[in-house]
Amino acid sequence: MPFEIVRNDITKMYADAIVNSANPMPIIGGSVDLLIHQAAGPELIVARKEIGKINVGDAKLTKAFQLNAKYVIHTVGPAWVDGKHDEFEFLQKCYEESLKLADINQCASIAFPLISTGTYGFPKDKALKIATEVIQSFLNTHEMTVYLVVYDESSFKLSEKLFDKISAYIDKNYIEEHEMKFFSSDINLSMIPDEEEYQPIVSRSENISIQKKREWKDLSDEIGETFSEALLRLIDERGKKDAEIYHLANIDRKLFSKIRSNKDYQPSKMTAIALSVALHLNLDETKDLIGRAGFALTKSNLSDIIFMYFIEHKIYDIYEINKVLFFYNLKELGGI
Repeated sequence: MPFEIVRNDITKMYADAIVNSANPMPIIGGSVDLLIHQAAGPELIVARKEIGKINVGDAKLTKAFQLNAKYVIHTVGPAWVDGKHDEFEFLQKCYEESLKLADINQCASIAFPLISTGTYGFPKDKALKIATEVIQSFLNTHEMTVYLVVYDESSFKLSEKLFDKISAYIDKNYIEEHEMKFFSSDINLSMIPDEEEYQPIVSRSENISIQKKREWKDLSDEIGETFSEALLRLIDERGKKDAEIYHLANIDRKLFSKIRSNKDYQPSKMTAIALSVALHLNLDETKDLIGRAGFALTKSNLSDIIFMYFIEHKIYDIYEINKVLFFYNLKELGGI
């Protein structure tokens, strides 16, 4: 998918460019900077010294040497003071300048750490918001795979407001659903009437006779539109362009082309839901569209509960949804 949050060591990532949260001076700092220099080998600091000082918010490019990448993009993030010393603007510039360099050098993929959240103390939830907003804006007009690499659980944080709302919704729906399943085992089966009390409206022989008279065309008409046909109709009805929808859905152009060119294309559930979100479908419309691909939303599935929360609250932001899915160690929306 074009954007993905991954839990990994950034030095183990395979990407055309790996972003280093660097020291402004040509020395090896701590945290991500140290790990990248150790993995790249001694040649990296030599190349870094040739650049000299890098100003806060700027980005410079070197070869990646022994890393699984072509380039290392060195960017200097801001140290957090109180949010009133241009920290947000400088952090935004770090991502923008790094993406610009990757684009100029024809990179198909780039891996970012969560810049400035280590030694520089930038609040993780605020840094995450800036990172995803800049990346989303860039991917609306560019074709590139962007990874946001989080080293461990302590490196990632949702805003307290979003976390509280999601948690309450999950508690109300997901947990109650499981409680209902538990108590359903106590139902007294003697209360259920015997099957013999009911008579079929149509006898078995009559039913078979009716079925024989049905034509294949009738069956086809009942099935209705395929997922692909319904998707393309919805795009046209809403006056949208294909590129707008697949960017909003966090899927790449190649995958969307497959869906468009094959009326019987079978998407994954995550792709189907991502496209529903991109189209701003309500809950009933979402269930109808994904149902045409053979999928359903259920309160017994945590991912589905999260999807329903965002759809019911009309929050049609794939990046915001994926942050929550990542937080709960669930598969993210989108597709390649």
